Amino acid sequence: MPELKILAISGSLRSESFNSALVRAAQKHAPGDLNIEIYEGLRDIPLYDEDLDVEPAPAAVADLRRRIIEADGLFIATPEYNYGIPGVLKNALDWASRPAFDSSLTGKPIAIAGAAPTNFGTVRAQLALRQMFLWTDSKVVTKPELQIFRAHERFDEAGNLTDETAVEILQQLLDTLGTKIRETRALANGTV
Repeated sequence: MPELKILAISGSLRSESFNSALVRAAQKHAPGDLNIEIYEGLRDIPLYDEDLDVEPAPAAVADLRRRIIEADGLFIATPEYNYGIPGVLKNALDWASRPAFDSSLTGKPIAIAGAAPTNFGTVRAQLALRQMFLWTDSKVVTKPELQIFRAHERFDEAGNLTDETAVEILQQLLDTLGTKIRETRALANGTV
């Protein structure tokens, strides 16, 4: 089976972020047919401004769009801020969602996860992301859901995901993403 390229994006800029640790855990625990590349350019993306959304796009935006297009799927780990997704992640996805109806996100298979120190994890932020991806016609994996609550108890001081149940669910989510990518390709090729 050919290797699938996954672009992993953490929705946090914080150096000790649980969600950045989660994308590293995804890279570490990914099934053998998934190659997970971690996106590090979130900080460089300018605030969305339709006046700047012209060709050529700002360099950081063009890079993000190109990397999403080249990836077979996305893995997004988001924190939850004020019952929603962080502005920096929303901003990047706003850029990636242009041009409307034919963006780098159109039809893209996506898995969503999140980690937070609270008792409810990132349930509402993940819901907000799912709603956004309806507009872009992205193919979001719906099961299993991975919400790592009380994250400070599930990662060690070096940022390693140590909770065995969370690792197992993460592996299932990534495996399901791989399946979604293959199904999406088969539909596009008319082989289903």
